[in-house]
Amino acid sequence: MIGDWTERFQGTAALPQSVRDKLMQVARIRRFKAGDQVFGPSNIPDNLFFLYEGRLRVSQSSESGREIVLYRVDAGESCVLTTACMLAEEAYNAEGIAETDVVAIVLPKPAFDRLVAEEEAFRKFVFAAYSRRLIDLLRVVDDVAFGHMDVRLGQRLLEMAGTNKEIVATHQQLASELGTAREVVSRLLQDFQKRGFIALSRGRISLINKEALRAMSSGHSSLISR
Repeated sequence: MIGDWTERFQGTAALPQSVRDKLMQVARIRRFKAGDQVFGPSNIPDNLFFLYEGRLRVSQSSESGREIVLYRVDAGESCVLTTACMLAEEAYNAEGIAETDVVAIVLPKPAFDRLVAEEEAFRKFVFAAYSRRLIDLLRVVDDVAFGHMDVRLGQRLLEMAGTNKEIVATHQQLASELGTAREVVSRLLQDFQKRGFIALSRGRISLINKEALRAMSSGHSSLISR
C-alpha cells in the first residue's frame, strides 16, 4: 500500500498541496519484475514515470547490436527520456529495463499535458528535472567522444564495486556500460590484471589494489586511449 507518494520525490514534495492532490488523484501504480522491459523503441510513451522503488537502466543499441548505457533511474527520480518523448510525441529511441523489481508511479499523458499547461509549479518541476538529466546525457556523450577508455573503465569498476572488493559482471556487460566493444574491455582488463590492479575469474572481477586503480582513473597514468 502506497500512501502519499509525492513525498518520495524531492520535486513533487516541494509542489503546492493543491498540485500534489491533483497528482494523487490521476496517477497510477505499476509494478515490474527485474529484467522486464519497461519501455522500448516500439512504444510511444503515454505516461510520465516516477520511480518509487528499484532501479531502471536506460540504454540504446546500434544497428550492429552494440549497446551503450545512457543513464540509470533510481528510486526518487523521474525518467527524462519519457518526458522528452511525450513532449515531442515520438516513439522511444532507447530501451528501459528494470534492473531490480520496480514500483513506478505513472502519470497519464492527458493529465501530464493538463498539469503542464495549468500549473506553473508543476511545469517548472518537470523542466528542472529534464534539464538536470540532459546535462548527465551530455556528460555521457563527452565521455564516449573524448574520454580515455582505460580511465573510464577504471572509474566504472570503482563505481560498481562501491565499498566491496568484487564485482559480478561479464566483459560484455562492461562494454555495454561504456559503449565500446567487448574486445576492447577484455584487453584493458588483462592489462589491469598484469599491473596488479585487479584479478579476473569467470564472471567476476576482484579489485586487488583500489588505490592504484583510483590513481589511474584520475588520469594520472592513462594506459591507452580507445
